[in-house]
Amino acid sequence: MAEFVLVAGAWLGAWAWDEVVPKLRAAGHGAHPVTLSGLAERQGLPAGQQTHVQDIVDEIERQDLRDVVLVGHSYSGIPVGQAAERIGDRLRRVVFVDSNVPHDGESFVRPPFGERVRAAIDDNGGFWPPLTADDYAGQGLNGEQIARIVGGSTPHPGATLTEPAVLTRPLGELPATYVKCLLDGDEPSPDVAALLKNDRWRLVEMDTGHWPMFSQPHELAQVLLDAATE
Repeated sequence: MAEFVLVAGAWLGAWAWDEVVPKLRAAGHGAHPVTLSGLAERQGLPAGQQTHVQDIVDEIERQDLRDVVLVGHSYSGIPVGQAAERIGDRLRRVVFVDSNVPHDGESFVRPPFGERVRAAIDDNGGFWPPLTADDYAGQGLNGEQIARIVGGSTPHPGATLTEPAVLTRPLGELPATYVKCLLDGDEPSPDVAALLKNDRWRLVEMDTGHWPMFSQPHELAQVLLDAATE
């Protein structure tokens, strides 16, 4: 049995995994969606990037989870990648879902879009404002799914995006699956492509957009189940 620890991207909380969790549990595994500090029901808590890393580590240690499949979507690939190396032999595999990956000493706000994000944070009291409904066009989502995402999103703490990652060993040494959502671009970013050259990394493609937990939750759950057996 694997223990899936699921962390959604910017603006989202544990609720984003509501349609993924049941299939994981029906297959006999544990599923533990995490809300990071400052988001969703944890709004108001101060948070930097290392706070989010610690949120994930604390959840795993508090429940004494083993055989962990640690899943990070979008922004959360950055704290998840750091947490994955900190939990040691508790880790079975890390799955990056159309996500950013951490680079030691670098933050989320990197070129080419980093300055735009930083400006939005400065203009919104230290938070990255959620996307609007129009921003989700072309991502394989229907109107009801878009309304659910927009309605549940909360401003994202800016410090988590501007503080640098801290890695103690090369990310390519971790056993990892990278899920590329093709409606959000046909190819992984160059840094991910370089990591995929490691024999411990595997690429999986999904014919959907950047938020597969909403657009294709059952298919995503199967991808995660398959990753657990790698």
